[in-house]
Amino acid sequence: MPRWFRLVYGTFWLPVLPFALVRLVWKARRNPDYHDHWRERLALSCPEGPFDVWLHTVSVGEARAAQPVLAALLARGLRVLVTCTTPTGRATLEHMVDRHAPKPPTVRYLPYDAPWLLGRFFSCARPTLGLLVETELWPGACDMATRHGCRVWLINARLSERSAAGYARGGSLTTRLLGLLAGIAAQTQAHAARFRALGARSVVVTGNLKFDVEPPADVGERSAALIEPLLRGRAYWVAGSTREGEEALLLDALAKHPLRQRAVAVIVPRHPERWSEVAALARSRGFRVALRSDRVADADAEVILGDSMGEMFAWYAGATAVVMGGTLAGTGGQNLIEPAALGVPVALGPSVFNFQQAAEEALAAGAAVAVADATGALDAVLRWFEEPMARERAAAAAAAFVTAHRGATARTLKTIGL
Repeated sequence: MPRWFRLVYGTFWLPVLPFALVRLVWKARRNPDYHDHWRERLALSCPEGPFDVWLHTVSVGEARAAQPVLAALLARGLRVLVTCTTPTGRATLEHMVDRHAPKPPTVRYLPYDAPWLLGRFFSCARPTLGLLVETELWPGACDMATRHGCRVWLINARLSERSAAGYARGGSLTTRLLGLLAGIAAQTQAHAARFRALGARSVVVTGNLKFDVEPPADVGERSAALIEPLLRGRAYWVAGSTREGEEALLLDALAKHPLRQRAVAVIVPRHPERWSEVAALARSRGFRVALRSDRVADADAEVILGDSMGEMFAWYAGATAVVMGGTLAGTGGQNLIEPAALGVPVALGPSVFNFQQAAEEALAAGAAVAVADATGALDAVLRWFEEPMARERAAAAAAAFVTAHRGATARTLKTIGL
């Protein structure tokens, strides 16, 4: 980046950093995990390098997407530093990393984007290669990484039209920022075209890493151990990774929908700090509610709240159908590939811009159905309960859809020279 920008950007962080810390304390009121490891965010505790690869994920979605790449890096005996920015992202990483690898990965928070903090971080970590997952383009991190001799790639890269318009307003600064990258491994041609329009170089389409995420080998056993004490043999459907506002829409629709008598609803909110809020919301609508943390549910429980981390695959594995979170709240949708990989059909609301191409191809393949609202989602789920043959066709289409799109990990590693 230009010297003047480094000076201005570094000065900008002087007054901003105290507010960032206040915000951290505020978040900790709802999620105490934000208190943990706070020294890492200020580069007061830094990982000791050198590392072969620095892999940066933001939160849960990026951490899950990076899983096949991380596994491949560890299988090659590389020393890997994995960073994130949220407690849920860290918990996901800690849960999925292979502690039995010859060189287990190091998991840390990435410091705030203040150049002097990142300078200290990269001086300690000394990575040779940096892999940023999806759209994590912070000027401080990219600039300081390259100044410390780290070759940086953006992998599994995606850029919506709205985000592209925002970056375009940065003009030459955006071009300079993208110029810090050794290259971009994009999910689709559409994403690649948007990066190129902003001046990015070495843009290659490698596919979506999320298609390569494998369910745990023992997912069937995990699912049975999870659901038997809670469901007691009853059928259920999942509202997976729901965002704020969606639970109210679904519960209001479910209160008077025939699906209420047909199956148990399992609701798994995206963010842990909302677990108690959603449970209270369901009770206020007159539903009999049980929590995953209860371990055992009453036989008449109508709604089960998934208040745990790292169990989405287990929930999906035993479900008849999934309503995909984020698609009813206008937030772009969450990962529809995970339930599809287990052969579970998915109902998608109108907001799918985070997974636009995957959603369109899933719909075309018959692996998912498009619905207009929460009532439409419940109608679709009820149909899969009442028409087993239709459900079986959708389930087979879902599994085939994911299988047909695998291979992004190998293409990505080849592209970046590993």
